Amino acid sequence: MQPTTTPGTAETADYLSFRLGGLDYGLPCSRVRELRPFRELDRFSSDGALLHGVAVSRGMIIPIVDMRAAFGTARQAPDPALEVIILQLSSCVMGMLVDAVTDVVSLSRDDIHPVPGLGAAEADYLIGVALAPGRRLILIDIDRLMAIRTSQPVRAA
Repeated sequence: MQPTTTPGTAETADYLSFRLGGLDYGLPCSRVRELRPFRELDRFSSDGALLHGVAVSRGMIIPIVDMRAAFGTARQAPDPALEVIILQLSSCVMGMLVDAVTDVVSLSRDDIHPVPGLGAAEADYLIGVALAPGRRLILIDIDRLMAIRTSQPVRAA
């Protein structure tokens, strides 16, 4: 995937953008290990509210989190068209099930703005909001998001 914006003179970082429940999100590309269509993963189970199950990818057993359930959208049967982002977190490797992966966007620090109406403690997993060509991206700190342990759905921005 090629970035959709041209890096300028300011220091930039690449974000993988994905769609979830009608919103566009981005996470640092440095955390992405690989992208896989959901239908290509060998699944062992599909029980649990947030933990969709585990899958085998390149000989490694990886827990798969259904981000649709995590963000409070109605849990549906998995569609083979869904995509899995395999992440290298600071503590483990895991996958997240999303509606679609869209592209890679290069953003400078000046492109990222605080999330309006949210306090820092309210959603510390949100990096901010950025405008990409034709859309708004909600940028997430995936390590912090995956560290949340709660029975309530995560508050979508």
